[in-house]
Amino acid sequence: MCGRYAASRRPEDLTGLFQIEKWEPTEALAPDWNVAPTKEVYAVLERPLKDADDPRPVRQLRKLRWGLVPSFAKNPEGAARMINARAETVHEKPSFRRPFVARRCILPADGYYEWVTGTEERELEVKGKKKRPRKQPYFVTPADGSVFAMAGLYEFWRDRTLPDDHPQSWWVTCSVITTEAETGPLGVAPAEGPRSLSDIHPRMPLMLTEDRWDAWLDPARTDPDELRELLAPPPTGLMRAYPVGTAVSSVRNNGPELLEELEAPEVGTLF
Repeated sequence: MCGRYAASRRPEDLTGLFQIEKWEPTEALAPDWNVAPTKEVYAVLERPLKDADDPRPVRQLRKLRWGLVPSFAKNPEGAARMINARAETVHEKPSFRRPFVARRCILPADGYYEWVTGTEERELEVKGKKKRPRKQPYFVTPADGSVFAMAGLYEFWRDRTLPDDHPQSWWVTCSVITTEAETGPLGVAPAEGPRSLSDIHPRMPLMLTEDRWDAWLDPARTDPDELRELLAPPPTGLMRAYPVGTAVSSVRNNGPELLEELEAPEVGTLF
């Protein structure tokens, strides 16, 4: 799954990296090292510009809210539960199948966080002890320092309680597509700890390699079977994972120090 990630790249860097044609400085976001559900995030997408004479799709950098609200929803209350869409079923789920063929995006990230239950806590859990397990967070990021381009979907939702000219009458929300975690060896593994992403968690955000960006963003591609081919996992060995401090477990904490690599896990893990 993907429940928290880091996104610290400046919009100026993203516009060049993704060949952005349009973005509004008024939508600039501060670097965020602890992106949580319902926060506003950057998304790369292609669609015609509003009120433009030219119907040509334009590649844009937009500010969206993480947690998809389906267009048919009566209210946005379920957004925090719809932060992820499974690659295996995204084409058939009512909330995702329409955006899958019409509204796809890329969510740029530095990497994502995932938590592993500590050994002692897991043993207590197995014994049926009533104790909330302590977990060790890991940060997963491309080994070569490149952008982690997560496959995503976006959707529009109209708040009928507000007038048409209200600035918040339309919500634009998004989800991260997830896939089965890689079982092959990490490109760079920690000295002690997980040897593959599946050792950390059975699922992971689907990272799109650069050769798939154009096809994924192209709104002219609408055939579900062809689009599903783009959801193939990236080659193994591209990622590294390392333990970080448990401060990231609180959404109140935010800063580059959250990405600092620990010499050893703070919480004893199952490896």
